[in-house]
Amino acid sequence: MNRKTVSPGLPPCSPNAGRVTSTLYALIVIVLPIVSNDTIIDCMKPPYEITPKILKLYGRINEAIGQCKSLNLVRPEARLRKQNRIKTIHSSLAIEGNTLSVDQVSAIIENNRVAGPKKDIIEVQNAIKAYDVLNSLKTLKMSDYLKSHKVLMDGLIASPGKFRTKQVAIVKGKNLQHVAPKYDIVPGLMKDLFDYLKTDHDLPIIKSCVFHYESEFIHPFEDGNGRMGRLWQTRILMDENPIFEYVPIEETIKNNQEKYYKSLSDSDNIGMSTPFIEFMLEAIDNSLRATISETSVPNYDYEARFEILSKNINDWFDRKEYMKVCKGISTATASRDLKQMVSDGRLIVSGTGRMTKYKRGV
Repeated sequence: MNRKTVSPGLPPCSPNAGRVTSTLYALIVIVLPIVSNDTIIDCMKPPYEITPKILKLYGRINEAIGQCKSLNLVRPEARLRKQNRIKTIHSSLAIEGNTLSVDQVSAIIENNRVAGPKKDIIEVQNAIKAYDVLNSLKTLKMSDYLKSHKVLMDGLIASPGKFRTKQVAIVKGKNLQHVAPKYDIVPGLMKDLFDYLKTDHDLPIIKSCVFHYESEFIHPFEDGNGRMGRLWQTRILMDENPIFEYVPIEETIKNNQEKYYKSLSDSDNIGMSTPFIEFMLEAIDNSLRATISETSVPNYDYEARFEILSKNINDWFDRKEYMKVCKGISTATASRDLKQMVSDGRLIVSGTGRMTKYKRGV
């Protein structure tokens, strides 16, 4: 990963500061207790600036989210959910050097055997498990964050789910690109980062980008830092809108991998995550709009009608009863809806022809 550390000349809360080295961090720990609480909190905030580009991209993302809400688009239809999950897992792992193809990832999701490096197959199997349980985890709990890493890296490193216990550096070719903070201060740095998520009043979408960058910089784990940064940014975004669970932002990152690395490096060089925030907001905007465009308008209505059905019918029903609940739809639309709900696993079906009955799936 193309990262670089810059020696700091000013405290990290200064807009012109570089990143904190272990020596400076030790000095700050000694000095901070005599400073007011307000100053301490301000200095612990990760440094970045809000640029016109950030404001423009945030506006575009908000506009797209508003479109989702107005169309009752809670999540894409089953086909697109599956397709995007495959893209997400394949892309995030490909960024880290995984050699399996999209078709091979799809086959593993279908529980089919594939030929390939054992390590690559384990990475995919672990990622499937991690994304499957992501919705059940709490964004602000560092213990859940560690739990995700344990799932992602199980069988791949010696201590999955635990912060590293040795000094690490990132080397590209023969060049030293980034020296991570000392391992003994990693727990404290990560606690500060989670405190930022919990207490700061910045916009959640912005905070998701900041968290991604800062976790990359801290490099809290022996391995798996990149995929964890992307995974947890998705988890933060899911709190903003559920659709982000199935928006393959990782694919956009993979398709712009050099820009991704450059934005990380540029942020390191200036001591602020601003360039990375700009890159990630653009990736989020492009990915979200692509997902919306791939979801046909009838399916927006379909999702809304399923919500109506869920609230009004709890027992067996037929097409006629469905049409009474979802007033104004045609027979063809009702038939298409019910067929799709059965296909999605949302309904179970009994009987045939005029005797066909439906019921909510367990």
